[in-house]
This record gives sequence, C-alpha cells and structure tokens, in this order.
Amino acid sequence: MERETLLGLYRTMQIIRQTEEELARCHQRGLVLGACHTYVGEEAIASGVCAHLTEHDVVFSTHRGHGHALAKGAHPRELMAELFGRETGLSRGRGGSMHLFSPEIGMMGTSGIVGPCILQACGGGYSFKLMKLPHVAVAFFGDGASNNGAFHEGLNMASIWKLPVLFVCENNQFATEVPNAYAAGNPSVGHRGASYGMPGFELDGNDVLEIYRVAGEAIARARAGAGPTLIECKTYRTRAHAEGMGDFTYRTREDVEAWKKKCPIGRLKGGSGQWGVGSGREVVDEQFDAIDREVAALVKESRDFAESSPWPDPQTATRHVYNEAPSHPTAHSPLPTAIKTYSQATHEALSEEMAKNPRIFVMGEGIGVRGGNFKTTDGLFQKYGAERLCDTPICERGFVGLACGAAMTGARPIIDFMFADFVLDSVGEIVNQIAKMQYMSSGRLKMPVLLRGCIGIGHSAATHHSGSYYAMYAQVPGLRVVVPSMPADAKGLLKRALNCEDPVLFLEHREILQVKGPVPDGEYEIEFGKASVVREGRDVTVVALARMVHLTLGVCDELEREGISVEIVDPRTVSPLDTETILQSVAKTGRLLIVDEPPAPCGFAAEIAARIVAEGFDSLDAPIRRLTGAFCPTPYSPPLEATMIPQPKQIADAIRTLMNE
Repeated sequence: MERETLLGLYRTMQIIRQTEEELARCHQRGLVLGACHTYVGEEAIASGVCAHLTEHDVVFSTHRGHGHALAKGAHPRELMAELFGRETGLSRGRGGSMHLFSPEIGMMGTSGIVGPCILQACGGGYSFKLMKLPHVAVAFFGDGASNNGAFHEGLNMASIWKLPVLFVCENNQFATEVPNAYAAGNPSVGHRGASYGMPGFELDGNDVLEIYRVAGEAIARARAGAGPTLIECKTYRTRAHAEGMGDFTYRTREDVEAWKKKCPIGRLKGGSGQWGVGSGREVVDEQFDAIDREVAALVKESRDFAESSPWPDPQTATRHVYNEAPSHPTAHSPLPTAIKTYSQATHEALSEEMAKNPRIFVMGEGIGVRGGNFKTTDGLFQKYGAERLCDTPICERGFVGLACGAAMTGARPIIDFMFADFVLDSVGEIVNQIAKMQYMSSGRLKMPVLLRGCIGIGHSAATHHSGSYYAMYAQVPGLRVVVPSMPADAKGLLKRALNCEDPVLFLEHREILQVKGPVPDGEYEIEFGKASVVREGRDVTVVALARMVHLTLGVCDELEREGISVEIVDPRTVSPLDTETILQSVAKTGRLLIVDEPPAPCGFAAEIAARIVAEGFDSLDAPIRRLTGAFCPTPYSPPLEATMIPQPKQIADAIRTLMNE
C-alpha cells in the first residue's frame, strides 16, 4: 500500500477523532444545543470505506453520522457550526447532530430514524443503474438497523435488481443500550449476506487497512455492475450513546477501557513498522506527529469559526418546505378535446411524460407486464422496459424509501400503491423522510416523488381496501395532496405532478375511474391549489371531492326543479387548498355544505368549515353543515357498506335542510 494512502487514512481518522472530542467538550460548555452522538472508536470504518469514493458517489447515513460526513469530505467547521445551530452549518442550523446534509459532496443526509438510509441507498443505486452511471451508493447503519424491516427490504431489493450499493453495518455492540447479542436471533450480520444472494463479510471494525481492502473490492464490483455487498464491521463506541447520557447501567467501565486499548488510530500508528513503505519508523512517526498538529490546528480554527458564526435569520424558519424555484405550468389554453375515461386520461398523461423524460420510472406490485391492478400502466412495459416499469416485492416501506433516495440522486420515481391503504406501511418514509427532505437540506435536495393509489368505498372491498386518508396527509408540511374528480383534471394535475419538484400524493377514487368526460389533447397542466367551480348556482355552495362531486351533481337538476340552485366547488387539491374560490362562492350563495366521504372528526370537511368561519363568517346566512362518512371501519356486506358514505338522497336532503335554516 502506498504511503500516501496510509497517511490519508490516518489523517481522516484523526480529523474525526479530534473533531468529536472537541464537540464533546463543546457539549459540556453548552455550545451544542441538542443531542451529540459521537463516532469516537469507530473512525476506521468511515475512513476505510470513503477513501474509495469519488465526489459522484453518495453516502446515506444514520444518527451517528459525524464521521461519515467528515470522511466524505465535509469540513469540520461546517459540522461544528451545525451542532451549534449556526447559519454556516451543514444543514444551515436545521438539523443538528442527527440531520447532516452536504449533497454538494455526495453526503446525502443522516437521519434520526433507524433504517431509512438503507432504503435511500437502494434508491441512489437505482438512479445510477437507470441513468447508466458508474457511481456507487453507500449506506452506513448500526447493528440496531440490522434487526429492522428496512434491512430485509433494502437488501432484498438491492439483490434482485443488482444495485451498485455497499451496505456497511457498524456493529458497535449496542442499539442505544440494548446489546445486539440479545436483540438478534442471528447476531452475525455479515453472514446474512448469503441469505440475500450477495457477498457478506465480518471484519474487525478497528482495522482500517482490512476495511479499506474489502470495501475497495466491493465498490469495484458495484461499479462493474456485479451488484451489492454487505460488510459488518465489529467495533465499539467508547463514549456514551449521546453526550450527557449515563453509560454504565448496561455496560461496564472495564469493557469500555478494554476497547479503548483497541483504538483504531493507535492500532494503525503502532503497526507502522510493518507497513512496508520503504521508510524508517522514526520518519513515519514524524509524519504522524505532523498530521496530529495540523489536525489540532484545523479543529481549533473550526471551533472558533463555528462559535463566531451568525445564528440563522428567524424569518427563514419556514422556507424550503416546498420547492421555491420559479415554476410555470403549461397553460391550459383551449385545446381540441375527446371523450375519455378518467383512467384513460391519467394513462395518457403518464405515457406522454415518460416519453419526454427518461428519468421517470414506475415501481409497484404488478405494474410491469400486467399493467397494474387498475390498468394504470397498461402497455407501458412493452414501450419502456423493466427498469422503468419495475415490478416489486410486497415491501411498501422498502420501495417508498427507495423512491426517496432515487429522487435525491436525480431520478423521478412514481410509486403505484394500487390501494392507498397500503401506503400506511410506508408512512414513516413519507412523513419523516420524503416530506421533510427539501426543508432539512435547505432546499438543496429536490424531492420529485409521485405517490399514487386508489381510494374510496365500494365493491365490497372491506376495511383494508377502502381508505382515503387525504386529510391525514394534508397535515404533513412538504407534501402536495391531489384528489381529482374529472378526467380532464386528472390528466392536467398528473402532468403537473410529473413536472414539479415536490412530493405529490395523487389519490384516485376507484368508483370514478370509468367516468367519461372531455379531455384536452396535447400539453397542459393544472396548477395545484386552484379549485374548479363544477356547476354554478345561486342559493347554496357545496364543496365536494372525487366521487362526492358526481353524487352531488346527480341531485342538482332535481333540486333546480324545486327552485334550489346549487353551486359545486371541487377543490381538486387538498394541500394546497384553494380557500379563496370557496369564499367567493359562499359570498354569492350565503350557505355552505361540505360533502366528504371519510369520517368527520379532524377531517377535510372540518378544515374547510374552520377556514370559512375564520375568513368568511359575515357572508354566511346559515350555519355551515357537514355531511360525511360514518366514523367506523368499512364493512364488507353491501347493505352495511352503503351506510358508510353519503348517498344521493342524503345529499339532497341536507341541501334542502340547509336552505330552510
């Protein structure tokens, strides 16, 4: 091995060690404002792996990610500034110890949640495979994550698609305070690689030279298209799980002291006489000492820089929740129209966008040759192939987490859930990762993920295939939530979703997939947050979504003959919500009925009512009324199922009652 390489490994380990020790002192001084998870004792792993990575390779990390960031090339002053909460920090003060972002150097982020980094690395690998790039994605994670579902789902996906991913388990013996020997039925993580059809290794995690060798071979295999590798590095953190935590209720001082004697830095330094680099021990020791002094000065300068850096401007606290770059949707000017079904309209939009953008790919169960349970991708496999129409195992958390990593690395993934109930298996990846990624990275990472699935009660689908959930997801900052009712709207909104940089939850009521209507030919998009007045009226405003729009339309002629003129407002998007159009309608009619299929408590109807009372109370001539579904899981039998949602007669009666108030 070249002396330059050996000294480089030593220097990286010293940067990590000295930075972490200084951060521990700063925590005691109160400069570190929250948690501080140090990497002391584990420096050999990040150093040995990252020495092989280029600026185009990407790293996805865990809550103990300081060492990974530094080994990937982050400057200590930016790391320290982040833990001090300063504007110059890696995440601009938004993340602290557990949320470090530097996408400019391929450090794609760390997470306070266990496991997502494994799935996101799969996404990075999928992007590189899709775009035919010779890059590698690395996931660093602890032994605790190896007992998490993300581990199984991630390694299985990486194996079946031969993704260029390196999985590095840093087995420091404890998941917080629970020993891995207790938590795992098979505590040998490295040997599990064989179960997934990939090479697996168990290494001494304090031997930087061995880690460097094995990681180098694994990364070379990944670049050559030979697929993923799992490496377990057995090591030990010699400081507490986080600074300030008690340390000796679950382990002993003697164990910690014994592991300190196995220090990876001391081991490399002590073994310098066997390096075989053609230099005497005295000369090598002088080089070590010079590195120690250089790093000490670097860390001091970094601490001073961080401590003197400004705090973030409080006015920026709500920036980057959504993409802030100018966006100009294709105008919906008059175009020739043809009568098409809702599903034909969305299929047309998807096919046209896939033809234009080779970075779009679709994942889901049965969306390949079969064309999807609802024919959402019918015929597209034959046009675009298996990489862009990718059938998946039943692992919703896995492929949603993959979509997050793919979006971070330049692809535009579409996840087809089939039924939106299945989205709940991936709720953590959506809420904690996808929705927050642009914000936590201060807008440096985009998140163009489209999540689509069918909603709604009907056809005796019972309780696990009938949910809607749009009100729940509308509470999540960072998500766009779209629920179209008309074929033309579905096409225009789907095209908007496939051309914006925000994550979009696109929910399609399966009972209206065969509804027909005029759909413009050619290019057009519909901007989010713009409601549609489906029918104009004088006496009462009805706000409805999806199927409820059609049921309400079905009673309007009858009511018109009775002298009641109904105006129907379809918001089309739940988040953002176009309150202004509803206010304008209520100012004209003086009355508001909200018809919504899901239950009332804490729901979409309640949100609309609250906004109109707050902003349009003086326009109301009667109380706002809500007609919603029953607060009950969805039953199977048709007579029971029918009682779950508003029916046409109930809608008509509710309007009549409101007119008499």
